[in-house]
Amino acid sequence: MQSATGSDRLFQNLIFDPALQAVAEKVADGVRLSASNGITLFNSSDLLGIGFLANYVRLKKNQNRTYFICNCHINYTNICQNGCAFCAFGKKEDEAGAYTMSVAEVLACARKGAQPGLSEFHLVGGINPQIPFSYYIDILNALKNEFPAVQIQAFTAVEIAHLAGLCQCSIKETLMILRDAGLDSLPGGGAEIFSPRIRNKICSQKLSSDQWLDVMRQAHNLGISSNATMLYGHYETIEERVEHFIRLRALQDDTDGFLAFIPLAFHPHNTQMAELPRTSAIDDLKTIAAARLMLDNFPHIKAFWIMLGLPIAQLSLCFGADDIDGTVMEERITHAAGATTAQALTRNQLKNLIQEVGQIPVERDTLYNFVETYSLVAQASST
Repeated sequence: MQSATGSDRLFQNLIFDPALQAVAEKVADGVRLSASNGITLFNSSDLLGIGFLANYVRLKKNQNRTYFICNCHINYTNICQNGCAFCAFGKKEDEAGAYTMSVAEVLACARKGAQPGLSEFHLVGGINPQIPFSYYIDILNALKNEFPAVQIQAFTAVEIAHLAGLCQCSIKETLMILRDAGLDSLPGGGAEIFSPRIRNKICSQKLSSDQWLDVMRQAHNLGISSNATMLYGHYETIEERVEHFIRLRALQDDTDGFLAFIPLAFHPHNTQMAELPRTSAIDDLKTIAAARLMLDNFPHIKAFWIMLGLPIAQLSLCFGADDIDGTVMEERITHAAGATTAQALTRNQLKNLIQEVGQIPVERDTLYNFVETYSLVAQASST
């Protein structure tokens, strides 16, 4: 009589797609998934089975905790020379609605969003060729001087490469200058899909996937942590999504510098790709779950509620995600592409979203240090 396998013992009667059995066996035994396993996850119709596997890994890594942060987004300019086909935020300099904040306006925005206990300023903007390098240093200095306890997560890898060109320094030297001015960590934007085929189609003026990964490698080597993203739901194939995961995983093996992975659902409204449909709830949940299962060396998977919408973001917490982002305060990029979510949530709203799915809310800072751990059950006075 054969003994039960690891997956038989753990997942008996929970996996209905026979094609998932090999994946379940690896998950049970803690074995890294292959590219073919990742493709199997996306092609399977056993959504609950995939979610169960992802939640199993989530619980092993982060127990029953779900993280959120008190943060403030500042999009300092929407003028951008790249003209990416998927973007509804970027404008040409002479186009209606184009703007660039002064340093004083950035500070005013920061003060407006500086609620008690604020942990992070999140700054990203377009690639505006008219802004000098000194502007970025002035912003960092001003924010750090007025808000010394608030961490600054700023400038995607695309922006870092642009800034290196402005100051005529290497990527490493540029990162060191920015770090000295107050930069604490990097956001994960600009990764899109690493496939050259897709990048040539939707963001041909943007730095290559190799260059994006190199910026992150150099940041990590300097002790500057970052996030990573993937823009999905447009022209990419399942194979290209999985390859994106594998390249991120390989860099994380080398540097251990990524804090979280954030799948970004494509919003087509007001873009050059407006003919495409929105991602489905099934695709969103599969992508979250596949990310948790494939990215075994990433500590956190984030369900960005701004892009997913609150119901799917909340459900994602049962499909492998352990972070729901934060209060945000004001988000412009996704809303320019038709997002109908609020531009901000309160601590109580985030806390209640997490408690409703039976998880423990943990307020964190940028580096996932605990700020406050809340009860499993909402208090009667919560709003």
